[in-house]
Amino acid sequence: MPPSAVSVDPPADFPADAVEVGRVMGAWGVKGWFKVQPFASDPQALFSSKRWYLRPPEGPGVPPPPLLRVTQSREHGGLVVAGAQEVADRSAAEALRGARVFVARGSFPTAAPDEYYWVDLIGCEVCNREGIAFGAVADLIDTGAHSVLRVVHGDVERLIPFVAAYVDTVDLQARRITVDWGLDY
Repeated sequence: MPPSAVSVDPPADFPADAVEVGRVMGAWGVKGWFKVQPFASDPQALFSSKRWYLRPPEGPGVPPPPLLRVTQSREHGGLVVAGAQEVADRSAAEALRGARVFVARGSFPTAAPDEYYWVDLIGCEVCNREGIAFGAVADLIDTGAHSVLRVVHGDVERLIPFVAAYVDTVDLQARRITVDWGLDY
C-alpha cells in the first residue's frame, strides 16, 4: 500500500444512534493528524468516543473510510485535532477534508442534572402549564447567552428561551417539555 493511502477495513456498522458532531477541515501537521470543526462549543462527545464514523461530504469526491479508530485527540484553538489508526500521513489526512463525523449517542458523557443534549430535545412535544400544545422542538438556536427552542406546529413557529424562568420540566422519557409560555407571546 502506498504510504499516503488510507487503510480501510470492511464497512463498519453505522450505529443506529449516530449523531453528527463535526466536520473534518483538513490535515494538521505531517504525521497524519487532522482537524475537526466540532458542532458544539464543548466537544466532549468527540473526546468520549474512540470510534468516529465518517460519511462523505456532499458532492463528488473519494469516500472516506467508514470508521476511524482514534488514538489521540485534543482541543486546539476552537478545533479538535486527532490522529487515527487508519490515517497514515498528511496526504491521507487531507483526503478526509469535508467528511462528516458521527459518534454513537450512547458514547456521549452523561449530562449533569438539568443539562441536556440538544439532540435529545429535538422532537420533544412542548406544551404550556395549561396543557396547550405548541408543537415539537424542531431545532435549537444558540444566542451566546442561552439556547432557544424553535418549536414548530404546522405554519406556526415559536421561539422559547431554554432557561429556568420559562422551562418548568423536561421529561425525556415522555418526550415532553412543559413551559411557562402564553399563546400570545
